[in-house]
Amino acid sequence: MIELTRLNGKNIMINCELIQYIEETPDTVITFNNGTKILVKEECDEIKEKVLEYKREIMRF
Repeated sequence: MIELTRLNGKNIMINCELIQYIEETPDTVITFNNGTKILVKEECDEIKEKVLEYKREIMRF
């Protein structure tokens, strides 16, 4: 799980394994495999780094 920030400033934990794609329109929209979409403050590159960090951490165990 990675922590992101909704546009209203509230934090949200998401399962990054369920992300289908991310786009900036100009807000960052995350679309999940089931079609659900959320808007977050973080940019694509920052989300990518969080996902990579999460996966690195999992691989250490």
